[in-house]
Amino acid sequence: MKRTHHCNELRPAHLGQMVTLTGWVHSRRDLGGLIFIDVRDREGRTQTVFDPSDLPKELFERAAGLRSECVIRATGKVRQRPEGTRNPKIPTGEIEVMVKELEVLNVADVLPFPVDDPEVAGKVNEELRLKYRYLDLRRPEMARNLRRRSKVAIATRQYLDEQGFLEIETPTLFKSTPEGAREFLVPSRVNPGQFYALPQSPQQFKQILMVGGVEKYFQLARCYRDEDLRADRQPEFTQIDLEMSFIEREDIYTLVEGLLKGIWKQALNVDIPTPFKRLRYEEALNRYGIDKPDTRYGMELADFTEEFRASKFKVFSGAIANGGVVKALNAKGMAGATQGQIETMTEYAKSFGAKGLAYIKVEKGADGATVEWKSPIVKFFNDAEKAALAQKLKIEEGDLILFAADQWLNACEILGEIRRYCANILKEQGKLTMDPNRFDFLWVVDFPLLSFDKEQNRWYSSHHPFTAPVAEDIPMLKTDPKKVRGQHYDVVVNGVELGGGSIRIHQPDVQKTVFEEVLQIPPEETKLRFGYMLEAFRYGAPPHGGIALGFDRLCAILCGTPSIRDVIAFPKTAKGTDLMTDSPAAVTPRQLRDLHIEVKVAKKE
Repeated sequence: MKRTHHCNELRPAHLGQMVTLTGWVHSRRDLGGLIFIDVRDREGRTQTVFDPSDLPKELFERAAGLRSECVIRATGKVRQRPEGTRNPKIPTGEIEVMVKELEVLNVADVLPFPVDDPEVAGKVNEELRLKYRYLDLRRPEMARNLRRRSKVAIATRQYLDEQGFLEIETPTLFKSTPEGAREFLVPSRVNPGQFYALPQSPQQFKQILMVGGVEKYFQLARCYRDEDLRADRQPEFTQIDLEMSFIEREDIYTLVEGLLKGIWKQALNVDIPTPFKRLRYEEALNRYGIDKPDTRYGMELADFTEEFRASKFKVFSGAIANGGVVKALNAKGMAGATQGQIETMTEYAKSFGAKGLAYIKVEKGADGATVEWKSPIVKFFNDAEKAALAQKLKIEEGDLILFAADQWLNACEILGEIRRYCANILKEQGKLTMDPNRFDFLWVVDFPLLSFDKEQNRWYSSHHPFTAPVAEDIPMLKTDPKKVRGQHYDVVVNGVELGGGSIRIHQPDVQKTVFEEVLQIPPEETKLRFGYMLEAFRYGAPPHGGIALGFDRLCAILCGTPSIRDVIAFPKTAKGTDLMTDSPAAVTPRQLRDLHIEVKVAKKE
């Protein structure tokens, strides 16, 4: 018989009906002579019952021989579960199916790890789960994640279609543009010695589409970057990529806010307020020490540059004299930080070039009554400096005050990392609680167009070289590049950058100036790498801009998991390998010969 219902469908309204279920054996229990088997498919599970007094011996023995994950088809009558045996944890918990017929569609070997117990399966070594990914995907948690990802993709397409966008695929065999992250290269068989590159993004193609008059483009684009991996990175990933013509930044903000509002409603039934808060890049660094701040908690940075300009503590006054700043934050409730935690925070500071980390623990004194500031640096502070600290940081017993004295960006970033670390510690200790259903969205805007590379003694693009400068700042491109703001914007939620974009340069002369005079790319290299784009701009390029949202990151947030591997069907490991298919793998000498490639493995020193 064909399946009549899925395993999350039967309710008391189906009592007395003959039904057929198909799926996997989720679990089997032998109780009082009866066999109970939970049958599971992607929708859920239903309890089936095998009664030896009502079944042929051969059929009952077949049921008794089933193990977890065997694939079966079972036909029987729906009945009410006896009083006291109902399971309120599953939607089908009020009924069960008395089996009359059983067909074993496929048997399963003993599993390398259980999939029926979420607590046990969730603790299985991830490498083992990735090796047997097809088993891991059977877990209800993973099935839920993939379902939610699919719903988000459909909601995205529907919303953008309603807004007049065209979904257009761009090539995945592109040319090498080694200005950004490392690329994956693909050798050409018919063009010996030449290579394609897998695209890091469809950036140049989508801008060309705007020149082509498409006006509104999007795709769920596959992108590739040969980078070191983390929980939120994969060598191949998906982004919601879009571009629009004849728009300004506000148009992008409104469009993306509407998209995310719809996605959150579809996926979580959560109404997120719009418009999102806007935060200038400089303010984000000054207050939170990072350009993708989590604003669900305070612990904001405070500036004490003026207060310590003439301080007797030379670490502070010396940094200020060299053009730096002094900043501090109050990690409330962390005065009891362990030596190991202090050392971890000190290492954060040293990773940014600082010599160490100054801090004050605010605790009870030896008499048990007074509150003392415990730190060897306090003796250098005068009363005015202490008063400024107490007032700005609202210092109380139990606080941990942490300082950074350095150049502005370094000082901000040091405390930004420490702020996140302290928040995680306080959450683990139960001193900082955050509603899991709270989503603080914001736009970070007014980024610097350029950053300076001291080692190479040249400017490079903070975002990418196609980002348009703020119009009134264009004259400063040649005179004072540091002050030029870019029309770049990032959308952030709960400390995670969901995506970024910009208004693009559409004037060929401005783009050429950025390439050759600001970024110092030689004219011949500019022509070789971007000549076709500059030429296209000569034939009437409209003003345009766009954004790319990290689809995997977005889905991970919606599924409540810190790793994007949990929302990708077949992800790679941290080393970029696929344990299930054992790739990457060697190829045959003939394949290499056809590609005109000879492999030489470097000897380890």
